[in-house]
This record gives sequence, C-alpha cells and structure tokens, in this order.
Amino acid sequence: QVQLVESGGGSVQAGGSLRLSCTVSGLPSNIVALGWYRQAPGKEREFVSVSSNYGRDTSYHTSVKGRFTISRDNAKNTLNLQMNNLKPEDKALYYCAKLSTYSDTGNFTTSNVRFWGRGTQVTVSS
Repeated sequence: QVQLVESGGGSVQAGGSLRLSCTVSGLPSNIVALGWYRQAPGKEREFVSVSSNYGRDTSYHTSVKGRFTISRDNAKNTLNLQMNNLKPEDKALYYCAKLSTYSDTGNFTTSNVRFWGRGTQVTVSS
C-alpha cells in the first residue's frame, strides 16, 4: 500500500527558508509522478510543484517559480521541496501527492492525484 509521509514544516519569518520532505513507501518513488500541493484556510487545495517519473520534467505554480525547487532522493525514496524567500501568502498546509500521470499540458488539478499524504504546516510571519 502506498504511503506518503511529509516532514519539515514549521514557522519562519518572511524571507526565510524551509525544506519539506516526503517519504514514500509501498513503491519505488522514482517510477511515479509526485508533487506538492497546498491548502490555505478557506481556500481550495492548489498545485505547487510536480516532478515527473525519474525527475525528467518539473513544473511549478507561477507564484513559486524561482523560489521553490522540487527534487528527488532516489536512495532515500523521498521527494523534497526547498522553499526560499518565503512570503506570508505561502502559509498553508502542504501535502505530498502521487499523481496518476505527469501532464504535458499542465493539468495538475487535484483530480490528477491518486494518493495524498496527511500534510505538514508551513507558517510564514511578516
């Protein structure tokens, strides 16, 4: 059974950095598309960044481009998200996700997600 467990959330001031990790079990993480999503209070869950299988392609929401970097550690079966220059609007519950496929057309809506982690909280103060 696939399990996704997030870690690395916390509280930082604006301009700070955090690194999220998602430990994948139940299958080799490198063979599937994985991504990060987030949900702020009162808002819908949204796509943040996705990595295709084997990490050949990546995609980012426009609001995080140039600040966030998604990566894989195949030896540890993990997916990571390095978040730099954090802004108060980045505050949300961040979820690791296994997608059904990597979309070449950029369809990374939640309908593309097959498994979710439980989430890790990121808080950014101004």
